Order: sequence, then structure tokens, then C-alpha cells
Amino acid sequence: MAHTSRPVRNVPKDELKEKARMVRKEVVRLTDICGSGHYGSAFSIAELLAVLYYQLLHVRPDDPHWADRDRFTMGKGHAAIGLYPVLADLGFFPTRDLDHYTRLGSPLGDHPDMRKVKGADFSSGSIGHNLSVSVGMASGLRLKGSPGRVVCMMGDGEQTEGQVWEAAIAAGHWKLSNLVGIVDINKVGSDGATREIMDTAPLDDKWRAFGWRVLNLADGHDLDQVFDALNTALNAPTDQPTVVLADTVAGKGVSFMEGTWQWHLGFLGPADRDRAYAELERELT
Repeated sequence: MAHTSRPVRNVPKDELKEKARMVRKEVVRLTDICGSGHYGSAFSIAELLAVLYYQLLHVRPDDPHWADRDRFTMGKGHAAIGLYPVLADLGFFPTRDLDHYTRLGSPLGDHPDMRKVKGADFSSGSIGHNLSVSVGMASGLRLKGSPGRVVCMMGDGEQTEGQVWEAAIAAGHWKLSNLVGIVDINKVGSDGATREIMDTAPLDDKWRAFGWRVLNLADGHDLDQVFDALNTALNAPTDQPTVVLADTVAGKGVSFMEGTWQWHLGFLGPADRDRAYAELERELT
């Protein structure tokens, strides 16, 4: 099946900035409800989520199981705390459901369950398996002749998982041009700097060798760059799967979190929470 492009929504940059800010502020609020949360890895993908969901992905909040929708999966499912506010904002479920994040009876867990969360096309837990899920989805959509595309968000630490590369070589072999991978290169994991834990560089050479078109995104927080890279990945003609290597900053937006592995997972006390909210109100640099 030939590569399929889909229309792009024109959303003002200021609105996208506010959506990314909303994601970060809600991550702080939901973590306060939960008592623990993944700040760093959710903050690093805020602009990527904003551009995907408000400009590029074709989904229907009033019909979450629409057969020809675009699918979004997350290998780094622990960052779903940043996705839930977007899904609620779009209308997949009431925003009041966020108020009970991870509480007994809430469908919104630390990792998503696609059977419970409207708008979530994946269930996660063990890091590394959602690219395989995405390969299956993309293959199924192609067999059905559907215009739907599949986007899989992965972490850079996740690149050490063997299952990622088994899926990558399969997608390259089958030339799944309706599949897009995004690697959030925020350079830290739960135990330290990724290059020190296990250095996977150069990722561009590796993905290219596995048969993927590689797009390098130099600043994953610059909305113009993010749009250009993701729009090319989704809509520019190709006969290959595409991966976007997005250079980001863990904890982006809160100075004492930025670039640190210690805030991959944590909990803010009242003074630091107020400081975080205050910083998030300022313009990102």
C-alpha cells in the first residue's frame, strides 16, 4: 500500500504553547494526587504531544474506536501522566476524571490500560514492547487498506531493549510506511545518564541500518522544529517506516528538574510544588 498523508490542522503557536504548559501543570497536579509521578519523562514530551494531538493525528473523541483513526502508542508508558490531560482536553473522557488519577476505581493508572482508558490505543508496563504492538497495528491497517497511521513514542533508555530492535527490523523488512517511531532522547533514566548506563549512540546509524527513514529533531521543545519533523514523518512520501530522533530535556520547564535523572520519578513538597507552578507560568527558553 502506498504511503498515505492526511490533512493538517492549523493551530496558532501560542495555543500549542498553552497546551504544552497545560500538560506540565497537570503532571504536577496529578502527581500531587498520586503521591509519586514521572515528572522528567512527561515534561520532555509535552511539545511532541501538543503537535501530535492538536495538529497531526486523526482521532475522534466521540468515536474512540473509529476504524480509520491514527493510533498512538507509548513504549515509555510511565509518561502517560502527560497524555491523560490531552485526552481529557480533547473530550475522550471528562476532565473531572483526572481528579481521581490512580485512586481506587479510577480507570487512569500510572500505566494505561487500553480496555479502560478511552483514547488509549495501548497498554503498557514492561518497557520495550509497544513498538512490536505498533508493527502489528500498522500491518493490520495496511492489510485493510486503511489510511490510519501508527505513531510509537519510545524513550532513549528503552533503546537497550532487544524487542525494540526485533520490531524495528520487521518494520523495515515489511516497509511499513504507515509507521512512525519517536525516540525521546532526554538523556536520563531512572538510574542516571543513559550514556553511562548503556550508551546506544549513534542511534541514527542503527535505525537507518534497520531500514528506517531517519529524521533528526535538534530541539524537541521548539514547536516549529517539532511540527516540521513530525509532519514530514507522517505526511511526506516514503516507502519506509520513519523514526524521529528528538533531542529533548528531561524535566523541561522547571529549572531544578531540567537534565536531572533524580526527577525521573519523584514527589514535590509544598514549597517546591509552588516553585514549579510559578516557573511553568513563565515562557520556556
